[in-house]
Amino acid sequence: MMNALEQILHRRSIRRYKSELPSREVIEQITEAGTYAACGRNNQSGLIIAVTNKELRDRISAMNAKIWGDESYDPFYGAPAILIVLAKKDSPHRVYDGSLIMGNMMLAADALGLGTCWIHRAKEEFETEEGKAILRELGITEEYEGIGHLALGYPEGKYPVARPRKENYVYFAE
Repeated sequence: MMNALEQILHRRSIRRYKSELPSREVIEQITEAGTYAACGRNNQSGLIIAVTNKELRDRISAMNAKIWGDESYDPFYGAPAILIVLAKKDSPHRVYDGSLIMGNMMLAADALGLGTCWIHRAKEEFETEEGKAILRELGITEEYEGIGHLALGYPEGKYPVARPRKENYVYFAE
């Protein structure tokens, strides 16, 4: 098993997935890692929706594609599951908290042999009437803002290799 630094250097965004749905147990491990992300003032403003229902997954995919402006493709790259991160709208740390949740889940998924890709437009999705209706259907009644989606599944094909890092990425002020 890789240590934390090796895992960070190994993880890549995956854009092709096998159709096999990860087990609920594996998804629970990944989402639990998300719940342990650092958050502002420990307010735990985040919320994770694990979408494994194909009909709902496809409905959200269609919403996302429409917002993107190209309804002819699947913005989740065929991933069989989506992990959606939301955060309470009244939290001043919502974007940061949600982003850390996403990062933890991406690393946990990689450690468990799964691939992820951060997909945007969750904010816009859950501002629509259809998005708000989905939240109500799930029993979510508080005001949340969409932070992002993780396309989640087993990578198909060769695992990507990291591209070289740009020059002058880090400056030391010693």
